[in-house]
Amino acid sequence: FLNFWQALVENGARSELINFTGFFRDPVAFEILKTKVFPSIADKPAGEPLRIWVAGCATGEEVYSIAICLLEFLDTETSKLPIQIYATDISDLAINQARTGIYKQTLVADISPERLHNFFVPVEGGYQINKLVRGLCVFAKHDLCSDPPFSKMDLISCRNVLIYLGTTVQKKILATFHYGLKPDGFLMLGSSETTGEFSELFALVDKKHKIYFRKIAVARLAIDLVTSNTSLEMTDHSPGTDQITKDESDLQQEANQIVLDRYAPVGVVINSDLEILHFQGQTSRYLEPAPGRASHKLLKMAKEGLQLELRTAIHQAKKQQQPIDRTGLRIVEVDRIRQVSIHVIPLSLRSLEDRHFLVLFEEDVPLPANTIAKRTRRTSDDKQEINRLNQELITTQAQLRSIIEEQEITNQDLRVANEEILSSNEEFQSSNEELETAKEEIQASNEELNTINDELQRRNIELTQVSSDLQNLIASTNIPILMLDINLRIRRFTPLAQSIMNLIPTDLGRPLSDIHSTLNVPDLADRIVTVMDTLETDEQEIQDLRGHWYDLRIRPYRTIDNKVDGVMVMLVDIDDLKRGMAELESSRNYAQAIVETVSDPLIILDGSLRVLTANLAFYRVFQETAAVTEQQLIFELGNGQWDIPKLRRFLLEVLSQHHQLQNFEVEH
Repeated sequence: FLNFWQALVENGARSELINFTGFFRDPVAFEILKTKVFPSIADKPAGEPLRIWVAGCATGEEVYSIAICLLEFLDTETSKLPIQIYATDISDLAINQARTGIYKQTLVADISPERLHNFFVPVEGGYQINKLVRGLCVFAKHDLCSDPPFSKMDLISCRNVLIYLGTTVQKKILATFHYGLKPDGFLMLGSSETTGEFSELFALVDKKHKIYFRKIAVARLAIDLVTSNTSLEMTDHSPGTDQITKDESDLQQEANQIVLDRYAPVGVVINSDLEILHFQGQTSRYLEPAPGRASHKLLKMAKEGLQLELRTAIHQAKKQQQPIDRTGLRIVEVDRIRQVSIHVIPLSLRSLEDRHFLVLFEEDVPLPANTIAKRTRRTSDDKQEINRLNQELITTQAQLRSIIEEQEITNQDLRVANEEILSSNEEFQSSNEELETAKEEIQASNEELNTINDELQRRNIELTQVSSDLQNLIASTNIPILMLDINLRIRRFTPLAQSIMNLIPTDLGRPLSDIHSTLNVPDLADRIVTVMDTLETDEQEIQDLRGHWYDLRIRPYRTIDNKVDGVMVMLVDIDDLKRGMAELESSRNYAQAIVETVSDPLIILDGSLRVLTANLAFYRVFQETAAVTEQQLIFELGNGQWDIPKLRRFLLEVLSQHHQLQNFEVEH
């Protein structure tokens, strides 16, 4: 099954096989954690982290859903509780995809806009979980069946994994979860999963959403430290076949019970100490309670005439490991003598270490007392011989009783010695189990440390690469840039900013107020504070002490989570532009002066033949003013005296063909 699972993940089909849910499909199941689980596990002493393990995380929807719900709950509680979330899966491909946290637009379609804004960042092709949420989650490859579990967890979530495993593997995994949880920890399963016959380990908290509470129970953790290549058994979910098989089995069992009650001989099941464990049928004709302290010893409950033969038959059956039969045994009652047969059959069960025996009783045809009397009368001549034999029998029985009593005393001594040995053995086993438990805890802690170390190394590599990229970007930027934190302390600056603002490398971390820059901006600090308060960009043209012009731009510094954590101060060199504009303005003034000094009437037209300006001679000769002349078409001046078709044609030719027009006479 593990190989089958791995192949599905590599082919991208896992999401079609198994419904690994998150906010994307099952938001209610995770929202219920805010009321049923988080209030209990978040009530911790200061500094103690909240630990969560998501087993079988697949592509990360489940672990990110839990992390988002937890952040929303802790935000309402205004708690600064440290959070540790471990997400594991058997597939490297799924772990890598979950670690990036990028999902298509269709998967996040049902997520509220508020959550998208708070916990997601738009990227090409969809949305990515923001860095704050991803930073809480540690992803690692882990095999639930062979790898040591994480320990001291407040919550373990394993949704839609157990339903694909057999009963044996489920029992092992549930015992693993029981070991990994704290005494007050919670377990969350999928909607189609349950603890089933292992309810002695977990108590139900929410039946609908399958949330369980860890019980105080003895469950020994069995960890196979060598990865097994054996395929896990798949559970056959065919309720129709299972129900038919179960009904047939119940019917057959009921029929067998009726046959046993009516026709089978009565008997008992005993252990190697001859103690009765189970009664089959009515055994009162052969067994009865002995006077004194209550006991289930077979020989004490057997009626007179059966004790000796029972002991002998059981001893032979134990020694030979085969059924032993005894017939012709007599039980003397008031009005008759009953003949009884016994059968001792050894039982072999692999699940039971102790040896057990089935003792069956059958009654032969009874002999009436008057028949015995007739036979006695017919054998009156042998009476003396019978008396002698009876006396020998009594003597032999007395000797046998003595030997039996001595054997019982010896057995008692051996039993006491055996109990002492068993007690010592149990102490050794207890010590061994404690050592194994300590070893397993150390192995689990070591596995956890290795996982954290791998994650830290990966993040360290990413951080080093990002730092190198940023350093090269800053070094190659030809724009003076100064980065300040929220307390107006210098965070970073480009090489050009170093010379303009009188900065040195050791100024990193110093307040901006300690720096004496060459910029002529006395209210720079006030402008920066205003930008942080209003979150609006501030732009201003400024000069340094040498008269060099810059465009000063102050904008908020936003983190990847869209939070303001300072400001960025940029200087754009506009000195050449400012000087060019000054020269252009000077040229315009010079040209205007020349126009004003010309004694002949003169006007200047733009490309659409509108009047840009005219000199004083024009206004004087044609008796016009600047208000009614400038920005007017030449053909609309005065009463239209300039609207001469030939003049219009010549002016258009001048514009289109760049010709000159001279000595054109106009009558006014």
